[in-house]
Amino acid sequence: MRLVLLGAPGSGKGTQGEKLVAEFGIPKISTGDALRAAVKAGTPLGVKAKATMDAGQLVANEIVIGIVEERLGQEDARKGFILDGFPRNTAQAQVLDQMLSRLGQPAVDKAVHLHVTDEEIVKRLLDRAQKEGRADDKEDVIRHRIAVYNQETHPLLDYYGQRNKLVTVQGVGGLEEIYTRILDALK
Repeated sequence: MRLVLLGAPGSGKGTQGEKLVAEFGIPKISTGDALRAAVKAGTPLGVKAKATMDAGQLVANEIVIGIVEERLGQEDARKGFILDGFPRNTAQAQVLDQMLSRLGQPAVDKAVHLHVTDEEIVKRLLDRAQKEGRADDKEDVIRHRIAVYNQETHPLLDYYGQRNKLVTVQGVGGLEEIYTRILDALK
């Protein structure tokens, strides 16, 4: 199973992705987690990405693509994967298609879109910021990230929809309720 998780920051992709990992026994590849780890470790990539992330901007394509390709080439990703945070635009989706072909892997099976309203996203991320102390979760930054998502990432819904690979699931409700919706949509 090769899945792409789509949804605005705070839509629940990470949480639901972890549940899907347990269900299918395949790795979840989160570009956000990989970038935050690089920032925390102070790697050259992390230093480069930190200022961009703190401002709520998207990290440069070549950095993200490099992280993803390296990860998809690892043995545990050969039988499948769950991508969270990549692709984030149509150009990256095309790069992903080419990358999978180059790696000798089948194409993406499904793109799962977790639909959550912008106001619910703001509420969730402000709550998360308070609990986790995340500097990138200030209201103005959150609203900017949502705007960037809507402009750059939202067109992926059309991209995967035109290929009959898109499933949209309401991302509001209890965790198990949302998870059940995802599994039903994947059947």
